[in-house]
Amino acid sequence: MALDRWIALILLGICMAYGYAAWFTMDGSLAPFMKRNPIWPSTFPKVLSILGMIASLIILLGLEKSEAKEAEIDYRRLTEYKLGQAILLLSLMVAYALLLRPAGFIFSTSGFLILGSFILGERKFHFMVPIALLATFLVWYLVQQVLGIYLRPLPGFMGG
Repeated sequence: MALDRWIALILLGICMAYGYAAWFTMDGSLAPFMKRNPIWPSTFPKVLSILGMIASLIILLGLEKSEAKEAEIDYRRLTEYKLGQAILLLSLMVAYALLLRPAGFIFSTSGFLILGSFILGERKFHFMVPIALLATFLVWYLVQQVLGIYLRPLPGFMGG
């Protein structure tokens, strides 16, 4: 069985467990007045589990393949893929998650965007840095001001 079908089988199991939890365990603990609502807290998880099961079954049964392609991942030739980039990006994601609170949102997010685009091969710093800074400030403004969710913009020692 191909790698995509193994992943689809694993995702099908996860979606089935998630769906079971959404259909049977989440609804049992609802307050009586909430049982009359048309949309329950478990509605979105139910929809997600059904869509996930459908997508997994489509891949598992091979219905998405219209013609045979040679784009399969060959695990015997893993050294030919760009594993260094993938490992660096995963390490950068872990560092971002660990630095988000101590370094503040602005420094950690802009650093993540700049270093991530550098790892992926972007070398036009005159475009990369302003776009990363603009995206960081825009997201911070939307989350902080529009949604009203507090994000520490700067490190604690800088008064953030």
